Amino acid sequence: MRVIEIIADLPVDDIDAARAFYADYLGLSNEEFNLGWVARFTSPETGQHLQVVTRDATAPEDAAISIKVDDVDAAHAEAQRRGFEIVHPLTDEEWGVRRFFVRAPDGTVVNIVRHRD
Repeated sequence: MRVIEIIADLPVDDIDAARAFYADYLGLSNEEFNLGWVARFTSPETGQHLQVVTRDATAPEDAAISIKVDDVDAAHAEAQRRGFEIVHPLTDEEWGVRRFFVRAPDGTVVNIVRHRD
């Protein structure tokens, strides 16, 4: 398994209010996606982005970070082998990702994800 990208999942109460601040005020004006409960705003000049989450649509807990990997199945198998708590099972989500949530030893919930081809 190789980490491709790490994305902070900023908890917010309201996606529209977050858009007003992060997109309109700070200039992260490209809305890469918005599923109603999670959205990503990106700077058109630099590519820097921020992901905001109100409440995860299918998981029992919210993740603090999302880690994109090249092989989510291998990551899941290794997490199980090491005895880490799986918070959300390995799942093919309807919005085109395969993911699971694992609890780090410090208690942080991490979304391990790969976009399906």
